Amino acid sequence: MTSTVAFYTLGCKVNFYDTEAIWQLFKNTGYEQVEFEDTADVYVINTCTVTNTGDKKSRQIIRRAIRRNPDAIIAVTGCYAQTSPAEILAIDGVDLVIGTQDRDKIMDFVGQIREDRTPVNAVRNIMKTRSFEELDVPDFTERTRAFLKIQEGCNNFCTFCIIPWSRGLSRSREPQSVLEQARSLVAAGYKEIVLTGIHTGGYGDDMENYNLTSLLWDLDKVEGLERIRISSIEASQIDDEMIDVLNRSSKMCRHLHIPLQAGDNSVLKRMRRKYTTEEFASKIKRLHEAMPGVAITTDVIVGFPGETDEMFEAGYKLMEELAFAEMHVFPYSKRTGTPAARMEDQVDEEVKNERVHKLIDLSEKLQLQYAKKSIGEVLDVIPERVVKGVDGEEWVMGHSDNYLNVAFAGSEALIGQLCRVKVTEAGVNECTGQLLRVLEADRERDDVSVASRRGGGRPLNHGQSLDALRASAVNGEALEEEDEELHTYKYERTETIKA
Repeated sequence: MTSTVAFYTLGCKVNFYDTEAIWQLFKNTGYEQVEFEDTADVYVINTCTVTNTGDKKSRQIIRRAIRRNPDAIIAVTGCYAQTSPAEILAIDGVDLVIGTQDRDKIMDFVGQIREDRTPVNAVRNIMKTRSFEELDVPDFTERTRAFLKIQEGCNNFCTFCIIPWSRGLSRSREPQSVLEQARSLVAAGYKEIVLTGIHTGGYGDDMENYNLTSLLWDLDKVEGLERIRISSIEASQIDDEMIDVLNRSSKMCRHLHIPLQAGDNSVLKRMRRKYTTEEFASKIKRLHEAMPGVAITTDVIVGFPGETDEMFEAGYKLMEELAFAEMHVFPYSKRTGTPAARMEDQVDEEVKNERVHKLIDLSEKLQLQYAKKSIGEVLDVIPERVVKGVDGEEWVMGHSDNYLNVAFAGSEALIGQLCRVKVTEAGVNECTGQLLRVLEADRERDDVSVASRRGGGRPLNHGQSLDALRASAVNGEALEEEDEELHTYKYERTETIKA
């Protein structure tokens, strides 16, 4: 009988990547994956410790798995496991705690536990680790974009953050390994790769004469790769060379997530951030000049110790002026073990809540403002899922290169394809568009357009496959003349901005 494994992941995108990598190890050993709510032979809980609430939630999920099947092997990994292994092992029913390294040995530990049912604490001191843990993910469950982890750990030690103690110091994946996995992902059919890490912009900090910009240029040469997206980067890491590659590479997505965290210099200093608001604003201005139409999203922590009403209002004004495409807003939450948790002048929870709602309202206003600029524009969209459209018709939804969520009439066969879409309506969380054509991934083949019905944005004929439509187009059947704008469509970027 086939052994089964179930996963539960808390926290960030890196944790989700790590879970996918751990699943590959189980899959290669013959395991079948089941839902977490089902009865499984092994439960793997990938934990988060960024807040005290993350710890609590992790413990709740661990106990839920134990109740689901008391005879199962309960394996706990992730950041909470790394920082508090004894606390987790004290939970009756936990068999394995493995932290944020040595995950490649998890199958050996599971086999050992099957034999003697003796709990194992496999956590080592992460601060002594200097090498990147190679965990490949050749494909992703229900994803059309591939995530590629290139970096681990962080050297910043912001006063509100526990992550360097749970992930260790910055370590970079070898360039050749990154490029090999990128080529494998392209061969598996992925057109967009999202570069991810704990501190992605710190890639290469531990290397000689090679950094993130060097890697981006090498990835730009990967044949068949259509889009490269950076999951997050610090303003302090955007230099002239980075702006040059963003400017000149046609594969770089017009979307950058750049955490601001606070809009007041004194707060930034207490956070131990490495920039001022003036420096941050200057970088944003240069990016808009280098990449017209770029979507810049950000993170903001509200109610950090010592943040006064005046500081908050000044930050609000700055964020409004910077016109972010979206803001992820978080109330400051004390994290035990961090310097910020011991600071005086902690902000009242009601005040935090009020400020959070103000910034969320601002974010929605800015989102709509940014989306409206795209009405009438032609964007390349990769559909990710089927949604219900007008009058119950089948539509698809996916992201453009500038991270707009666009829905348009079309069948499930379009998922994962690179589609050229004209934006017709803008909304806060999604836009509506009209499919113009489907682009071939292989640029060496003739560029064959896929006919779509115009006039009302009707969906494709669902009885015909994309291959059939392409064949019809090649034979000259039922192919409307392309819009003139399609022949002239090109994304222009300005020359590199000088320092």
